[in-house]
Amino acid sequence: MKMPTQVRSIAFRLIVAVLAVELLSALLVVFLSFGYERHIHFRAFDVALRGRIDSVLGAVQDADDAEDNVMLNQADLHLPPDDIYEVYDANGRLLGRSANWQGNKTLFESSNDIFLRLAVNGEHYRAMLFHGSRIVDPGEPGGGKLRRVTVLYGAKTEHVWRAINGAVEFYAIGNLVLLLVTGPLIAWLLHRGLLPLRQLATLAAGVSVDSWDFEPPASAHKTPELAPLTQAVENVLQRLERSFVQQRAFVSDAAHELKTAVAVIKSSLQLMGMRRRTPEEYQAGLERCLADALRLEEIVAKMLTLARVESGGAAAGPAAQCDLGASVRRAVAELETFAELRQVRVSVAAPAGATVAMAAEDCGLLLSNLLMNALQHSPSGSAVNICIALQLQAHSVELQIEDHGDGIPPEALPNIFDRFYRGDPSRTRSTGGTGLGLAIVKAIVNRAGGSVSIASQPAQGTTVTVQLPLAAEPAAT
Repeated sequence: MKMPTQVRSIAFRLIVAVLAVELLSALLVVFLSFGYERHIHFRAFDVALRGRIDSVLGAVQDADDAEDNVMLNQADLHLPPDDIYEVYDANGRLLGRSANWQGNKTLFESSNDIFLRLAVNGEHYRAMLFHGSRIVDPGEPGGGKLRRVTVLYGAKTEHVWRAINGAVEFYAIGNLVLLLVTGPLIAWLLHRGLLPLRQLATLAAGVSVDSWDFEPPASAHKTPELAPLTQAVENVLQRLERSFVQQRAFVSDAAHELKTAVAVIKSSLQLMGMRRRTPEEYQAGLERCLADALRLEEIVAKMLTLARVESGGAAAGPAAQCDLGASVRRAVAELETFAELRQVRVSVAAPAGATVAMAAEDCGLLLSNLLMNALQHSPSGSAVNICIALQLQAHSVELQIEDHGDGIPPEALPNIFDRFYRGDPSRTRSTGGTGLGLAIVKAIVNRAGGSVSIASQPAQGTTVTVQLPLAAEPAAT
C-alpha cells in the first residue's frame, strides 16, 4: 500500500528555503573569497619575486676580462635561504645559482618571461623566468656594451597558501556563525509573520453548517497579502450561509405547502368515503380533488422552474438576447382572455430597439409572472399599465408594470421576493398564488445582471420596476 506523501507547512518550507538560500550564499561568499584572496596574495608574491630578481640582476657585474663578460657577485646578495635562483648569460654560461638548486637548463629554452611551478626537495615553488640586460663599461665611448642575462628565481608558496587558507577559514567560520545566529531568528520571524494566516485558517476551520461565526483578526485585514483572501473568505461564507438558510427555508416551506395540498386532497377523499353520496356529490368532490391536484401540480412546476432558473438551466450568456417590447406583447396576448374575464384593461408603451441580454424563454417567464400577478390583484374595471423606457447612458432598459389594486402592506415589502411568502394568505385560494412567482422573477433578473424593486401603497396600487442590461447588438426582428 502506498503511503501518503507528508505535506509540509508553508512556514516549514519557507524556513527551509530561506536557510538553503543563506547556505548557498555562504558557500558562494567562501568561494569568491578564496578566488579574491588567492589573487591578492599571489599578486603580492609576484611583486616580491620581481623585486628579488632585480636584486639578483643588480649583483651581475663586469668580469674584468678581455671579452668583457659578466659575473654574478653572490657576496652582495641577501636573499631568503629557501629561495632558489640561477643566472645565465647570453651564451648559456652559468653565472651562478643558489646552493639548494641543482639547476635545469631546459627551462631556459623559452624566450619570454614566464611563471613556473617547480617541485624542489618535495617543496612547491613558484618561479619566474626573466630575461634582462646589463651595461658593461658604461664610461666608454658609445655608452658601454650591452650584455643579455637570464634569471630564474623561485620561492616557496607554502606560506602564501597558509595565508589564503586562513582568510578563507575566517570567512567560512564567520558565515557559519552568521547562519547559526540568523537561522533561529528567521524561523521565529517567519512564524510570527505567518501568525495572521494561521489565525485565519483556525477561524475558517471552525465554520460549519451549524456555526457560521467568522470574525477574522484585524491583522488579516491590515496585511496586504491577506486582505483579499480574508475578504474573499468572508464573502464566500456569507453567501454560503445565506444559501444554507434559503435552502432550509425552501425545503421547510415546500414541505409545508406540499403537505397542506396533499392533506386537502386526502381530507376531501376521506369526506367522500365517510357515507354513501349521490352521484352529484361524488362529482363535486372529485372536482374539488382535481382542483387541489392541479394546484399541487402548479406548486411542483414552479418549484422546478425556480430550481432551473437558479441553476442556469436555460440558455444564457452574451449570445442570449430578445426584444423586450415583442416579449411584452406576446405575454399580453397570452393572458388576454384572463384579463377579459377579470375585466382589467392592459396598456403597453414599448419603443423599438429595447433588446435585452436575456434568453427569450426567461424573458417570457418573467413577464408572464409579473403580468399575472398584476392581473390577479387588480379590481374589475381597473387598468394595468406596462411601460418600457430606454436608458442609453446607463446602457439598460427600464420596465414598469403598474396596477391599481389593493397594494402591499409596508411591513410585507421586505419579504415580498421570498419563496412561498404571501402578504395576504387568505387570498391564496381565490387568486391561485403559490408564493413562488416573485421568487422566480427575482432569480431571472439576478441571472440577467439586472435589478427589480417594488413600490406599493395600500389601496392605491403597486408598481414593479425592472432594470435589465441592453444587449450588445440588437436582436433580429
